[in-house]
Order: sequence, then C-alpha cells, then structure tokens
Amino acid sequence: MKMVFRWYGEGNDTVTLAQIRQIPGVSGIVWALHDVPAGEEWPIEKIMAVKKLADRYGFNVDVVESVNVHEDIKLGLKTRELYIENYKNTITKLARVGVKVICYNFMPVFDWTRTDMAKGLADGSTALFYENEKIKDMDPMELVKQIASNPDLTMPGWEPERLRHLNELFEAYKSVTDEDLWQNLKYFLEQIIPVAEANAIKMAIHPDDPPWPVFGLPRIITNHENLRRLLNLVDSPYNALTLCSGSLGANAENDVPGMVREFVDRIAFAHIRNVRRFDNGDFIETSHRSADGSLDIVEIMKAYHEGGFTGYVRPDHGRHIWGEKCRPGYGLYDRALGIMYLWGIWDTLEKRR
Repeated sequence: MKMVFRWYGEGNDTVTLAQIRQIPGVSGIVWALHDVPAGEEWPIEKIMAVKKLADRYGFNVDVVESVNVHEDIKLGLKTRELYIENYKNTITKLARVGVKVICYNFMPVFDWTRTDMAKGLADGSTALFYENEKIKDMDPMELVKQIASNPDLTMPGWEPERLRHLNELFEAYKSVTDEDLWQNLKYFLEQIIPVAEANAIKMAIHPDDPPWPVFGLPRIITNHENLRRLLNLVDSPYNALTLCSGSLGANAENDVPGMVREFVDRIAFAHIRNVRRFDNGDFIETSHRSADGSLDIVEIMKAYHEGGFTGYVRPDHGRHIWGEKCRPGYGLYDRALGIMYLWGIWDTLEKRR
C-alpha cells in the first residue's frame, strides 16, 4: 500500500509539508484546489504550483480529493453539459502532473454531516460527533452557521457557492428520487470514464457520510449492494471506489471487511478510521485503534493485505489532541498516530506472510 496524507495547502492548513515529511512512510499528499468553485475548470498554473511545492518536499501528487461535482450534474439539468466538459478538461490537466486517482462524491447539497465539531471524549480529547435525534429536528442552516464560525479554514465539501443558495437547492431536490440520482450519476460516469481511461486516472467515488438520508435528501452510495451497483454502472477499472471505513462503518449493518474483500480490485483509495456507534444512532469518531471504536481496524487491514492491495491509503479524521488548534478532524497529531498504527498492523501482516 502507498501511504498519503491529506493537505489543504499553504495558508489553508495548520499542518505543514515539513511536518508531514517527518511521519514515517508517507510518500504523497492528497490535495485539491479549494479556491476553485465546484464546476469550474482547474487552471493549469495552479495545478503546476502544487506539483512544484510537493516536489520540493519529495511528495507525489498522485491523489486529488476532491474535484467536486456541480449540483446541476447531480440534478440532471441541461446546464450539466458545461460542467461535465469542464470536468473532462480538468482530468486531462491533472494527468499532466501525474495524478492517478481523483476522489469525488455524489452527495446532494451537503457533504459530510456532523452535529458537533468538537465533542469531548473521556480522555480530554475532542472529536467529530453525530447526534441522531438532533439532526432530525435541526434546521440545515444551523449546520451552515457551525461551518461559518471557522472562517480562517475552508471546510471540504461545504463550498460557499452552494451554501449561498441553500433554499433554492432544497427546493430543486424535492422532486429528485434515489432512482433519479442513480440515473444522473450514470450519465456523468458515461461521459467522464472514457476521458479518465484515456488519461490513466481512476475516478474513485467516496461513500455518503453518514450512509443514510439527511434532511430528506437522497443518498445512494451507502451500502454493499449500492457499491456493487455503482461499479456496474460503467464496467471499467477506472470507475473505482474510495472505500471509507468510517463513513460506511457508521451503519452497523455494513460489513466493511467484507466490502474490502469483494471490491479490493476496484478500490483505488482507502480512507481508514474508526467510529464508536451507539444504539440510538449516534456515533463519534475515535482513535484509529480497534479497541477504541466499533470497527475492527485490524480485520479491515487484514482484508486489504490478503487482497494484495497496492493502492493509496490515508488515515482519515483524527481526534483533536494535546491542545492542537486545527481544522475539525484534520490535525497533525492524531492522524500521525493513526498512520503508525496502520503501518504497525501492515508490517506485522507482511512479517507473517
């Protein structure tokens, strides 16, 4: 496996490339142009600037997360053609700097959803938390206010241009069913995958987080059956998965190691983290350690190892520990600890091979 680390860019991340460089076994950064609105074509000059900076520290730029999908594509509007063309051009440009994987998602309006960005844990750390009952009665604008309360750092998946048109978007999605969303995703992939194939870039969809409907919006990348359906929409190795253990693992019915074992040949990118689930539907993110959450991270790593996985892996959301001030879920310390835990499991499995 190839270990990588998500980084948000100079001036937009509390973690530096010099710090990431000191984490053993990290070979690349996972990046994006966060200042380019969803739907716009990425400028080659900005892409090259990231490549040049990564080169200075000895990192590859093989994985991009994310090239966000414009809402008009998800809604299936006639205007989607312009945004799909921009997406194709961006893919072609990214191939010029050696990008191998593009992570994206197809979640309407909102990306990941939490009710508390810094819920206290027993050990004094804080973590991202989802309170099931609270979300049922919450006005979506309350979540927007939480995001807006941290103006110094962008929050991935919460693009300002979407949030400015929240009411209009909710109105537009009132008539969109799960099946409509599937058809719009199929249309997008039929247009995009041939370009991805021509440029040797795998399009790796990220599951919905959490993997169930939120605020009445449809969500379709949620379980084993739907992952299988997704891969069959366009049967190509370039139509791939970003398999996120934490997102899928929030639902106790999802067998994450089983998913890894079935889909390992189509997983281009692995997000590995743990969550502690509660019977009432709440969940909180924990350390990566199996004993601290509801997921067996050792078994998940074993499934990747047995499948001969050679793709990209990153530690996903970490706790906020040792007084670190950082973007929620994306500090240095706990993600670095997570990397060493994952390497420890992997190295042990290699030793026993």
